[in-house]
Amino acid sequence: MNHNFQGIQKCGCPGNCSHLLSRRWFMRSLLTTIVSIPLLEFAKPALSANHHAKALVLSCIDFRFMNAEQQFLSNILPQQYDWTALAGASLAIAGFPHEAEATVFWDQLELSYKLHDIEKVIILDHQDCGAYASLIDPNLHENPEREYQAHVDYLNQAYTKIRERYPSLDVELYFVTLDSQFQAVTPKPAFSASSEILKRQRNPGKI
Repeated sequence: MNHNFQGIQKCGCPGNCSHLLSRRWFMRSLLTTIVSIPLLEFAKPALSANHHAKALVLSCIDFRFMNAEQQFLSNILPQQYDWTALAGASLAIAGFPHEAEATVFWDQLELSYKLHDIEKVIILDHQDCGAYASLIDPNLHENPEREYQAHVDYLNQAYTKIRERYPSLDVELYFVTLDSQFQAVTPKPAFSASSEILKRQRNPGKI
């Protein structure tokens, strides 16, 4: 089979054309260097003496509230916060659905605290939360007072745990409604264990 490759000229020198091999090696090295420079620049860590965040935000994973939460945060902390999302928000700190969720939160908080020098933690629970429904009662949303109290209980528990580990951090608690109202929850004094909270929530007459 006869292949005709145009544009390639034969070299007139004897031997293995080592000068061509050297030229090819040089061009490949040059190309690799050119490509590597922007990649190395991109890979540099975002370290700076002024690289700080005001807060770590913990929200639920529910997509329905994302836009409202972003707007709310942009008003109080414009582009100055770290953000992590775990199902149930405050429930995650209590170890729902597994203790691993609590571990993830504490790891993220520790990194945010050390790397970005945060001043506070903001927790955003929300109405009609599937995580709360699966833990407490599938029909929890049908009783707004009981639903709100359940969130207040776990938000307060989260507040106490964070303040115990990081007494220098402020903690802000919010309950977000379906119509995008952000209700501040005032922390209460030392709170009871989660098992007692859950017991009361499953017996609404005792709340």
